Amino acid sequence: MAFLKSLFSFLLVLLPLFAVAQQRSVPQRPTPPPPKGQRIELLPGAGQLIGGKFNGVEIRKLIGNVSFKQENTLLYCDSAYQYIDRNAIEAFSNVRIVQGDTVTITGDRATYDGDTRKARMTGNVTMRDPRMTLTTTLLDYDLNRNLAYYSTGGHLTDPENTLDSQFGYYNTATKVFSFKRNVELVTKDNHISTDTLQYNTVSKIAYFLGPTRIKGQQGTLYAENGYYNTITRLSNFQRNAKIETPNYLIGGDKLMYDEAQAYGVATGNVTMVSKKDNITIRGEVGRYWRGLGRAKVYGSPVMRNISGKDTLYLAADTLVSVEGRPPQNAAGVLYAYRKVKIFRRDLQGRCDSLTYNRQDSIIYLDKNPVLWSDQNQLTADSMQIRQRKGKVDQMRLYANAFIVGQDTLLNFNQVKGRNMVAYFVDNRIKKVDVLGNAESLYFALDGDTAVTGMNKAVSSNMALRFAENKLKTISFLTNPDASFIPPHELKEPDKKLKGFQWRATERPARRAVLGKYFASPAKAKVKAQAKTISTKPKPAGKSAPPSKPKATPTKPAPRPPATK
Repeated sequence: MAFLKSLFSFLLVLLPLFAVAQQRSVPQRPTPPPPKGQRIELLPGAGQLIGGKFNGVEIRKLIGNVSFKQENTLLYCDSAYQYIDRNAIEAFSNVRIVQGDTVTITGDRATYDGDTRKARMTGNVTMRDPRMTLTTTLLDYDLNRNLAYYSTGGHLTDPENTLDSQFGYYNTATKVFSFKRNVELVTKDNHISTDTLQYNTVSKIAYFLGPTRIKGQQGTLYAENGYYNTITRLSNFQRNAKIETPNYLIGGDKLMYDEAQAYGVATGNVTMVSKKDNITIRGEVGRYWRGLGRAKVYGSPVMRNISGKDTLYLAADTLVSVEGRPPQNAAGVLYAYRKVKIFRRDLQGRCDSLTYNRQDSIIYLDKNPVLWSDQNQLTADSMQIRQRKGKVDQMRLYANAFIVGQDTLLNFNQVKGRNMVAYFVDNRIKKVDVLGNAESLYFALDGDTAVTGMNKAVSSNMALRFAENKLKTISFLTNPDASFIPPHELKEPDKKLKGFQWRATERPARRAVLGKYFASPAKAKVKAQAKTISTKPKPAGKSAPPSKPKATPTKPAPRPPATK
């Protein structure tokens, strides 16, 4: 038994050694050698062949009319070194590589590895296929991947275009070029500058993958993504796309432009700028007909016209801008229709159809127009706003003209007539001429606290004069009939002229007109400073008596004198 125990212990000690020995006996898999290509074949016809070892490497030196072949690739040169062990060659002088019947590369010197099927051509390199010619100083060509590439600058020409870039890749199977850095594509009609471009030599379409400018006789196109067909001259741009001409700039998130038709469509955050008169229009969709000089923006568009310190905003369902046609109108015309809203610091309005003649700065309002100037409301069948040096000079009201103003006691002072002309100074009403069938109704107040009566008058024509946008005098010019009604005789029907309408709820606010396009950025909230409370005790003594408020005497406002 003692012997068995000793033998068992001995075997336990040997077991790990057997395991190690067994592991060591497992043969290791050898690393497979790199795949070898077909042997480069030397074709007959070389003028001189010198064999031997040079620097320990077995080389064939070939001189005169040298040609090699591997699969469907041929290499020609004046002289060459053929490396027997490496299945590689170096070629010198008048080197030419021909792949099938599609690609030919020429240069001063070349190296070619038959196993990897990679060639490098240097010195006056030219690559040709039936569709294009590429010239560069150094070209690498991977025949397995059908990919040629350069990094020392290249020049590409085809029957329609030329192209230059710092880096380039050409897939000889798909016929697609990829260019990077300082890319310049010149077509018959345009000069294209970009940083990254793909060009299909079959379809002649250029694809842009970075900031791109297309300059032509019709203007400049810019975008950061998209494509351009050099044959049809159709552009489809995305990301900050825009068209710029000497007079206009139109852009959006996406832009399609057809040079042949001189027609473009922009969508998403569209902006159109008229450079001549500092007008900017923004909306969701914009269409531009360059030949007609016409642009149309819709999708809740808003126009901004800056003139000095005053800015006019105009919103509608659709805005149309037409370029000027000298000599009749060099500035052009803006049309707005359906749900038109106007906002300026001193003037607001609504109508359903508007025309803005930028040549003479006249704005025509049609279809139920209404304007507000301070506390005055103006309505008529149609209106004109005449401007001078960016300020309102006149308002002309045609047919059923009506002016309503509300006083401090919320009474409505009213004037109506067939037509009216309102004159402004510094954007404030100074005078109104009522022409034909004039009627007026004006409340007299005692110190802005009580009604002392109401003036009512009828005349063929009237002249109203204002101070600080408040009516001061009324002059009855032809066949007047005026009366003063004391408060106790006033009846509710007497307080309104026929056709009276108070439309204050329709008055457009700034935010409603500007919308999301011209809204001011949110201001950062300023943290309130903590007040410092003094802990120093106040000296004992008499406190100063509180000051009594001074009484401000009120002077009753006189009735506006009526002159006959």
